[in-house]
Formats: sequence, structure tokens, C-alpha cells
Amino acid sequence: MDVKVVLSSDEIIRGLKHYRRIAKQDVLRASETSDPDAFRRHAEARRAVYASLSELAQGQTPNEVVVEALRQYQELPFVTGSEDPAHTELKGRENALENFFLMIGLEPKVRREVRSQRPSLASEGGVNSAPRNDGGAAPAA
Repeated sequence: MDVKVVLSSDEIIRGLKHYRRIAKQDVLRASETSDPDAFRRHAEARRAVYASLSELAQGQTPNEVVVEALRQYQELPFVTGSEDPAHTELKGRENALENFFLMIGLEPKVRREVRSQRPSLASEGGVNSAPRNDGGAAPAA
């Protein structure tokens, strides 16, 4: 997969630091929301992804960081549309990776291609390892 990154490692680290600050603010204001636990868990999951990618960016090239982020994104099961609180962390990780892709200016076509390969969450709560071939649309409930 051909990925073109125009940002330097330092620019990526600065951008991720900004996103981590936003997630930290969300953790702090979670008690003011209608579902403090879910809001906090979502923010903490985002913050963890940003910290992990930032650590990678300190020792790897920008392209290597993006390839790793795409790998993580591809491995996330689809939980879009699910109201199950058990999926809050997965949604937070997905949101963080998508924010990262926006920050670096990843071509939407690349994200869509990887998204279409993500596993779907089986109705029993397990992960179905078969790739999706429906263009990434969430399954109807």
C-alpha cells in the first residue's frame, strides 16, 4: 500500500500531543456528561492510542507510523452503530485512529480500503475474522 506522508516526525508528535490534551480534557469533564463512565473510557482509549502513536513517531519514520496505525485500524472490529457499553473502548480507538488519519492528510481512499478489510463483530459478541466486502457500511440491526 502506497502511503504518502508530508508531515515530519516532529509535526506528527506535536499533533498527537494536541489530540492527547483534548482527550485529557474530556477525561476531566466526563463527570459533567450524561454517561460519565462511557465518556471517560472513550477519552482514555483515544488518549492511549495517541500516546502509542507518539511513542512510535519518536523512533520510526512517519511512513512507518502510518503503516502501523493502518494495521491497528484494520484489526479493529466494526462496532459502529452499537450502543453496547462494552464497545466504548473500541469506538474510542477507532475515533483516535480516524482523527490521526485526518491530521496527517491520509487519502480517504486508503482509509476506506483498509476499513473494508476490518472484521465485523459477530452477534454473539465474538469477532468474525472474515474481511468485509461491503465497502465498509455498518450491518443493519
